[in-house]
Order: sequence, then C-alpha cells, then structure tokens
Amino acid sequence: MLQSTPTSPQAPVSSPFRIDVDDLAQRVALATPADTCKGMFCNGLFHAAQRARGASGLELLKSAAEGRKFVDFFNYPIAEFLPLAWVAAELVGGGKTPLALEEGIRSLGRQATDDFLGTAVGKTLLMLAGSDPRRMMNSLASGYKTAVSYGTRSVTWKTPTHCIFAMRRDFMPHPYHEGVLLQVLTAIGGKQVQAKGQRVGLLDTDYEISWS
Repeated sequence: MLQSTPTSPQAPVSSPFRIDVDDLAQRVALATPADTCKGMFCNGLFHAAQRARGASGLELLKSAAEGRKFVDFFNYPIAEFLPLAWVAAELVGGGKTPLALEEGIRSLGRQATDDFLGTAVGKTLLMLAGSDPRRMMNSLASGYKTAVSYGTRSVTWKTPTHCIFAMRRDFMPHPYHEGVLLQVLTAIGGKQVQAKGQRVGLLDTDYEISWS
C-alpha cells in the first residue's frame, strides 16, 4: 500500500461541487506555469470534437484554440488545456449543463487513455500489467507522472479487486479520470469495472474502483 498524501491548498468552492464555468475558472487560477500536460492530450481534444460534431466541431475548437498548434510529446500549460477541454466537453456532451459537461468530460478521459496507451510508454505499461487490473492500479501512479507534471496519486487496497485511488492536486474534474480508469482497466480485460469519484476538494478526489 502506498502512503497517502496530504491534501493540497484549495480555493473556496461551493458544496456540492459543480462542474461549470466557475469551477473551470478556479482550476485555471490555481495552475502555475510548471503545471503541464503532453500535447497529445490537446490534440486528442480536436479528434474528439471532430468525431462528435464533424467539421463544424473541429472548426469551433480550432477557433477556441486561436490557431495554436500542439506537438504530441511537448509539454503545455494545463491552464491552456483546461479551457479547450471545456469547449470540447460541451461539443462531445451536447451542451453546457453540468450533466452534459460531465458526460463530455468523461468521454474525453476515455479519449486521453486511448491516446496514451498508443504511445511507447503506454504500451509498456500494458505489457507490464498483462491482464491483471491490480498490477495496473499499482503501476498507474507512475504512468500519470509521464503524462502530466502535477499532482500525486496513491492506492489503498480494500480487497484484491477493490481499491481507493487518491488523486491530490489534479486539475481535471472527476468524470475525466472516471473515464480514464474505466478505459484503462477495460483495455487489459477487466470485467464489470466500476470507477466512481468522490471529490474532497476542488483539486482532490478519491476514486473507488472495483472489478470482477
């Protein structure tokens, strides 16, 4: 069992937590230039928007990006990624309501997982995990470190097929990582995978994960 990590300082948030434009603004405000993600995740937003809404969706996201181009393995500030992710989530989820945003963001998490697993690092992670979800969960914290510069992750086991994956100071909303976790465990053959995030702060979430 990995050691738990302290919660990060948080900006004031309302309760219950909502995924909306205010939530986005608070996340961006807490980001520093050192908080980065790989360009492949930025490019994945464009792919998701195009799949969901065709050429019009792609053009809308390009307009939001103001012509910026992203190189897959370069690092980009998460403060640039977040507003684009919100626009992409609206396009994928079909609206700006919290429910539509949640579904869109969850879908973007699945997209990001597929993009990452297609890289050399992702393929190595899959190879090391084999068909064992428990092994994957024990390796996942190190996998995140290759993709983003921020945050800490730790796993606590309740049973061999049930764990809590704690993320601290992570800038993406909980549905995003629900999508990530569901997709990665399904990719290695996990059955009846469940991943539910419980937010304990603006940037802090505990994910309850199980499979059969």
